[in-house]
This record gives sequence, structure tokens and C-alpha cells, in this order.
Amino acid sequence: MLPVPPLKPVVRLHQVTKRFAGGTEALAGIDLAVAPGELLALLGPSGCGKSTALRLMAGLAEPTTGSVERLLPATHAVGFVFQEPTLMPWATVEDNVALPLKLLGLPRAEIRLRVEERLERLGLEGFARAYPRQLSGGMKMRVSIARALAARPRLLLLDEPFAALDEITRWRLNDELLDLWRAEGLAVVFVTHSVYESAYLATRIAVLSARPGRIVGEIAVDAPAPRGADYRGSEDYLRTCRAVSTKLAEALEKS
Repeated sequence: MLPVPPLKPVVRLHQVTKRFAGGTEALAGIDLAVAPGELLALLGPSGCGKSTALRLMAGLAEPTTGSVERLLPATHAVGFVFQEPTLMPWATVEDNVALPLKLLGLPRAEIRLRVEERLERLGLEGFARAYPRQLSGGMKMRVSIARALAARPRLLLLDEPFAALDEITRWRLNDELLDLWRAEGLAVVFVTHSVYESAYLATRIAVLSARPGRIVGEIAVDAPAPRGADYRGSEDYLRTCRAVSTKLAEALEKS
């Protein structure tokens, strides 16, 4: 039998550096490819360039040197979820979710169907007419994720979206993210500074050094699906957490 060729990545960073106008070097020599259907966690200390790498993948910034290739078909959007929900306070939940679809110029009927689909998928169907001020932090983040998924992207980028939430809500949204990832076959890149969150969510973890960020190690996570409370208490999970913690400690020592 012939070997199966590797899947073409959806985005690739090649020897990327990023310096800002004030002279701060955020990233140095980053080589990273994201495969279709994988859930990649970017882990590192605060200020190591994780969010910068995400913005480069999204096309929201350009590298100083090196190249960023987004290899998705033009019709496949990239979804981005920021650390704060960034919802329009004057708009209802359904209008917030509809925004990217209106910008794409889709027909009203198609927008309505897609919004209903996303609200149902995120457990928001009873909150369509609510305003952001009426929602909890976890509900606001669900709306933000629904909006990012409204255009049916193949690549979803999340920049520490659950960092400000309480632990119980964070765990619940971790599980919901995994459900979405499996159901929709997305490639996901998830920025976090939590060892435990990265080990729970990811199929692969890239560990970055302190600024300027360099990838100092990668860890493949071979864990069952679906993951849940049993996995969080398993020896496999604890072993992965220890391996990631060790790699992160090594990265900090070399910085």
C-alpha cells in the first residue's frame, strides 16, 4: 500500500519575525503549520507573542520578515474570537451574530437560517433578542464564538477566550469547544497560558519562549474523544500536564 501523503496545511508560518514600531521584537524565527482538523494550542508566558502569531495567521498583521501562507479556498473564511467578546452593545444577540453575514452581502433568508443554526448550536436560541448587558460572561463568549462561526470558516482562531471566566464556566466552554471542533471538522488554534487547558483541549501543543517568542518544543496529545470529566482525572491527562509543565519550565530557563 502506498503511504498516505500528509495533509496540506490550512496556514503556514515560515521563518516569521515580528517587530513593532517601537522596536519591540515579539516573534523570532517562527516555523509553524496548522493541519486541517487539528486543534493546536499555543502556550507560553504573557508577552511571548502568542496573540501576535494568531493575528498574523488571521491576516490582521503582517510579518516583519518571513512569510505567512493562508492556504484555504477563498470562500472559506477564518473565524477569530478575541479575549474580550467585543460585542456591539446596542445590538441584540441575533444582530451581533448576523454582522459578518451582512458584511458578506448574503440574502436575508440565508442570514436568518445561519443565525438560527449558530444560536441553536451554542445553546443561545432563547437569547436571540437579548442585549449583551443582559448576559453573563460565559454567555457573551458563546455569542462571540457563534459570530465567529457564522460564516462557516474552516480555521477558527481563539485568543485566550476563557481567561476571564470562572473555573466552572471555563470547563463547560472547553467541553463545548471540543464538541464544535469534532462536529464541524475545524482546524482550531487556541492561545492560552494555562498548562491544564492546553493539555485538555489540544491534539498538539506548541510551547513558546519568553519574548521574542520562539517555538522551543511541541507535544502531541494522544487522548481519547470525547474528553470529559473522566479524562481530567486520568493518569494520561496528568502525564501530559507534567510533560507540558516541564517543557514550559525549560523554555523559561533558556529565556
